[in-house]
Amino acid sequence: MRNATLVCGLLSGLLLLSTGCASTHRSHGWVRTGDPVADGRAAIAGAPEKDRTLWQCRTALELMRRSQFAEARSLLDDVLLSIGSNSAGDREAKKARSLFSSESRKPFRGEPYEQVMAYFYRGLLYWHDGEPDNARACFRNAQLRDSDTENRQYSSDYVLLEYLEGLATAKLGGDGSDAFNRAAALRQPAPPPLNPAANTLFFVEFGRGPSKYASGDYAEELRIRPGKSAAQSVSITVGSQSLNFGPYDNLSFQATTRGGRLMDHILENKAVFKSGSDTLGNAALLSGAVVASNRNTQEAGLGLLAFGLAAKIVSAATTPSADIRCWDNLPENLTFASLALQPGRHSATIDFLDAQGNPIPSLKKIATIDVVQGRDTVVFVSDQSHTSQTL
Repeated sequence: MRNATLVCGLLSGLLLLSTGCASTHRSHGWVRTGDPVADGRAAIAGAPEKDRTLWQCRTALELMRRSQFAEARSLLDDVLLSIGSNSAGDREAKKARSLFSSESRKPFRGEPYEQVMAYFYRGLLYWHDGEPDNARACFRNAQLRDSDTENRQYSSDYVLLEYLEGLATAKLGGDGSDAFNRAAALRQPAPPPLNPAANTLFFVEFGRGPSKYASGDYAEELRIRPGKSAAQSVSITVGSQSLNFGPYDNLSFQATTRGGRLMDHILENKAVFKSGSDTLGNAALLSGAVVASNRNTQEAGLGLLAFGLAAKIVSAATTPSADIRCWDNLPENLTFASLALQPGRHSATIDFLDAQGNPIPSLKKIATIDVVQGRDTVVFVSDQSHTSQTL
């Protein structure tokens, strides 16, 4: 009788658990308008705290594409504090590491390529503000985010980060040749030689970057879906000077490689535990039903049924699903060019070129650039920004 009561109790628990696991739609206190900046600001204020850093990343980039650098700078400062902090003591991170909590419960810090881009954009803004030393520090921190101690085949292999570290060092009066040589070893054809006299720096991004999705029996495998780009190269014309150049770095490549291995994460421990406990529960339930059908072995059968239900409850409570939250407005390609221009106002034409080298009219940008004596002028250009910009 006691075992029968236990079985009934466990069955009730299993039903309640399965009902409780169903997701419900919750309002976070904000309504999408279609404006990525307005939506981002609302999400930062109203979305769950665990997603706040993700929304700050997305919104900061949209602000940069509108040349609203001051607000973007503030958001990225918060982002770097979040992704640079140690999550070991974080309560939600601890829950996410357990068998019974989803990975998406932990505060968003992003995959390595996403963390790299937060440091990259902050470094760009430091340089824009006349602080190449702090920019260099950000580029170095970004390289550390891409490092892996096990296998260094793809470790810290962003061409642009190495090149910009070398250029910043040269502009600060140091020897940037080591960083330049590392950049040259990563890209063919090699980037142009460092030119400390170049006072106008074009940071250019184009294409739609990678995204994430889950696969596997329990959605436990984190997969990367490569991005795409209609543009394959860039042309910049300022007065009589013209430059044509291709991408330095591809974010889909960076998202799927790190330390010489494919960055498709498998939450193996959780998945194996869930599968094993589920199979064990099925076997115990089947055996218990057979044994309990015999009056002489009924008590033992009820015990097996109780054990099987317990195993099924544990399996149902195990959540191995991967965290597929994604900084989804990143570009596919990054590149860079520099020119030496006389102080004053200049008009720059930026064309994004297709695979045949033809300009894509819808992506053409016209930028008005004010070059100031004694400091670098930083120009940020995105194929997703407005057609005309003043920087």
